Amino acid sequence: MARLLIRILATLASMLALAGAAWAATDTGASCRAGTLYLTFDTGSMSQAELIARTLRRHHIRATFFLASEPTVNHDNSLDPTWAPYWKALAADGHVFGSHTFDHVYLRGVHGDKVTMRPQFGAQGGKDVAMTADAFCTELRRSAKAFQSMTGQPMAPIWRAPGGRTAPQTLAWAEQCGFRHVGWAPAGFLGDELSSEKFPNQALLDRALRDLRDGDITMAHLGIWSRKDPWAPGVLEPLLTGLEQKGFCFATLREHPRYKDWFQQHGAEGRR
Repeated sequence: MARLLIRILATLASMLALAGAAWAATDTGASCRAGTLYLTFDTGSMSQAELIARTLRRHHIRATFFLASEPTVNHDNSLDPTWAPYWKALAADGHVFGSHTFDHVYLRGVHGDKVTMRPQFGAQGGKDVAMTADAFCTELRRSAKAFQSMTGQPMAPIWRAPGGRTAPQTLAWAEQCGFRHVGWAPAGFLGDELSSEKFPNQALLDRALRDLRDGDITMAHLGIWSRKDPWAPGVLEPLLTGLEQKGFCFATLREHPRYKDWFQQHGAEGRR
């Protein structure tokens, strides 16, 4: 009798466990009924860096960050060792990191086997510089090396061109040295670099909540010098809450259908 009772209890426990797993799977599917979005952030002035990190942590959301060495509100640069604790904390949270070039170099033109780039910062800041494939690759890898030296973790094999300015030449060169370019969806441009007088936070929030769709990659910054009414304090929290209520989930670009195979094939830049 005792053995029969034990078998019955064991069967009931197994049934409850299976029911619980099925409920969890159903609940997860229901919570993602609107699809998946991919949040990305470029460095910028870093004025909102801590706020953004705390907000993502509170919502248990992992995002993708594109890193350049830009002047910050702390009178240093975003890839200086002084920012190591920040990048280490984000890496520990499971976020993904790509290159935004080191000196935030803008494409100016293509001339044969060279491209003309204009670094926004660094020793050549504000000057046009002719780059070969090797020089361009070095520029992308400088950010990867700085990130790995601060965190001990390799950078992902992806990059984002400042201003989104690319050419077939720069896209091909980047892939030859292990970086695939990532842009953003039209609805994913969150507008944090626009004039706050013409594009107030509420208008940007309403637009994003209305227009974002499954699979969209968003783009904002960790702080913008020019915007008088900062975007993140007024928009990020209600945006994430609103999107979650609509049934969106969030993932890093490592899981994006367009980049998943690239990640699997190329691993991480810092390992090569």
